[in-house]
Amino acid sequence: MGIRVEGSAPDIMDIRDIHTPVLLERCAELLGPALQKPGAVFVDGTLGMGGHSEAFLERFPQARLIGLDRDTDALRIAGERLARFGERVTLVHTVYDGIAEAVASAGGDKVDGILFDLGVSSLQLDEAARGFAYAQDAPLDMRMDQTTGVTAAEVLATYGEGDLRRIFERYGEEKLAGRYARAIIAARAQRPLERSGQLVDVLQAATPAAVLRERHPAKRVFQALRIEVNAELSVLDRTIPAALRVLGVGGRIVVLSYQSLEDRLVKRMFAEASTSTAPRGLPVELAEHAPKFRLLVRGAELASDEERAANPRATPVRLRAAERIKEDA
Repeated sequence: MGIRVEGSAPDIMDIRDIHTPVLLERCAELLGPALQKPGAVFVDGTLGMGGHSEAFLERFPQARLIGLDRDTDALRIAGERLARFGERVTLVHTVYDGIAEAVASAGGDKVDGILFDLGVSSLQLDEAARGFAYAQDAPLDMRMDQTTGVTAAEVLATYGEGDLRRIFERYGEEKLAGRYARAIIAARAQRPLERSGQLVDVLQAATPAAVLRERHPAKRVFQALRIEVNAELSVLDRTIPAALRVLGVGGRIVVLSYQSLEDRLVKRMFAEASTSTAPRGLPVELAEHAPKFRLLVRGAELASDEERAANPRATPVRLRAAERIKEDA
């Protein structure tokens, strides 16, 4: 394996009981044609607890995995879970925009399959001490990689009102962004906001009663803070082009998004890659203008009612997929 992260691992059977990979069968169906060939290499760019990767390694016995994650806890757990596959597995501690470097470090330049299961992982949500869940009081950390970067508490302590409003509007699509930013500035003047419970109290106090009856006021703010702390959208903006470049002809990519900002970005980049660059009015499309990718699904696929009932975390998912059909010029 490419990395070993020290620490005791939880019981692997317990992980399988609590962690159900989202849209596993559909992902396997879409990636399958690319992973069935001898020597196929696939990248799980958001390894998490290794649920998708374990299933693919079982179903495609000739395939090799390069698993990426910025979370050292996830790498430790997935490493134990996938240890039985031996040399077929290489794990790399990196943010997924480092996909090209990770592939090169594993001894290649092209891969046959790529999966990105975006957003916060089951591991991060379920571990209260990470501060991702507004329903559990915990330190406001929210870093996916706890070895580096600023915490959510530091964002709340140092950003001005305008910056707080900007991230709540942009990353949380929160209509009360201005009201919440002002409330946070006032609250932190009294004492630092260091725990999720404190922040929830501030947001609830700043929310009109009619809105409180409709939704939890913290949901969008917590999403916005998490995206800001982990630079998720800027990283994704670099990741998709890098991933498309390392995909070989016949290779396939599947992306699972859980909020509209991510999905719009993936949609745009897939559309650009699968559209001819020929000038309008050109009577014959030249080879250099032909699209290099084709879309494998129409629009964004959603989870079925059955999957949503069995796995509630699949409820907001949007799946998009593409296949490389032509090399870069």
